[in-house]
Amino acid sequence: MENIRKRIEQIIKDQSLIYCVLSNARKKDIENYNKVTIRPILVKGEYIYQFTYNYPKKVTHENIKEDAMINKTVTLFEEQFKQGQIYTKDADVQILISKKLKVKILEKPPTKKSINLEHNRKKNHMIPENEVNPFLIRLGVMNEDGKVLAQKYDKFRQINRFLEMVADVVPHLEKKTEKINIIDFGCGKSYLTFALYHYFVDILKLHVNIIGLDLKKDVVNHCNEISKDLGYEDLKFMIGDIEHFTGADKVDMVVTLHACDMATDAAFVKAIEWDADIILSVPCCQHELFDQIHNSLMNPMEKHGIIKERMSALITDSIRANILEIMGYTTQILEFIDLEHTPKNLLIRAIKTNKKNQEVVEEYRKFKEFWGVNPYFENALGEKLKKRLL
Repeated sequence: MENIRKRIEQIIKDQSLIYCVLSNARKKDIENYNKVTIRPILVKGEYIYQFTYNYPKKVTHENIKEDAMINKTVTLFEEQFKQGQIYTKDADVQILISKKLKVKILEKPPTKKSINLEHNRKKNHMIPENEVNPFLIRLGVMNEDGKVLAQKYDKFRQINRFLEMVADVVPHLEKKTEKINIIDFGCGKSYLTFALYHYFVDILKLHVNIIGLDLKKDVVNHCNEISKDLGYEDLKFMIGDIEHFTGADKVDMVVTLHACDMATDAAFVKAIEWDADIILSVPCCQHELFDQIHNSLMNPMEKHGIIKERMSALITDSIRANILEIMGYTTQILEFIDLEHTPKNLLIRAIKTNKKNQEVVEEYRKFKEFWGVNPYFENALGEKLKKRLL
């Protein structure tokens, strides 16, 4: 079997595999799989090989890293299959194994076209892969050659997913004749703040003023240094909290990502005070209503702490979206990033329309009464909300 191993090693080294089928099982066992297919996929910038096991009544999958893939494939030939068809970029390779375990390897010109490896489907990112991007290099997401680092691939996907959501609301901002003012509350390391600037200025060629706000002095100083080095003249970072920020008179777009607990509500209040056109928020740590929510009908859920915690987060975000609707916004709650990457995966997107919908008001009253809650967001808005509730 050594010649099989050498040929597979060369295919893997060249990263030329397109598709492989192992068939003609030595033992006809209805409990075992009778065919195995192998294909390469690209996960977080790393080659992975997906094995699909075809049983008589089911199909299972297994993802195997490159170093283990060769041993796994050779073992399948040694113990299970007498035939293999390997399609590569350079050749079609057929492997035949006799009853006496004599191996014959036949090669013909290639018949399959090469494929995109990210689950055979390359996504058209807002910020493309394998293209040098200065701000992503400075933030450690890609290297100097434009390759996204494997350990930062989730962050790269998050950035692009965020920009997709921003792209949907850009038409509500493009008509503005003056600069578009954007505030990012709790910007942290500012991956998405820099991405916003890059998207609006470098891609869309729009005029913006963006302020990133955070409590950590060292983070703010570092981000200002990067912004200056990149020549991002209209991107500034400031120290401050959400509730007491007074550094702007008019803001068109408010972004708040992972602002903890009621800090999200404080950002919403600020956005409403500014009459902001767009609000994008990924809430975090929604603890406020955990001790408030109660309805005897929901005891089967409330008595389990982890369920009650998740339920209180969903109730909190539902109330937030409802209040925003009452205040004249159309709202959506969207999946920000796959749940496998982070449990904080819901984004509230609100667009100012100034429409008043009495049905929304009634929904809010009934929902609040059902759960017996008194949300901070309502109290912080005070008279502004009371007028809308009349």
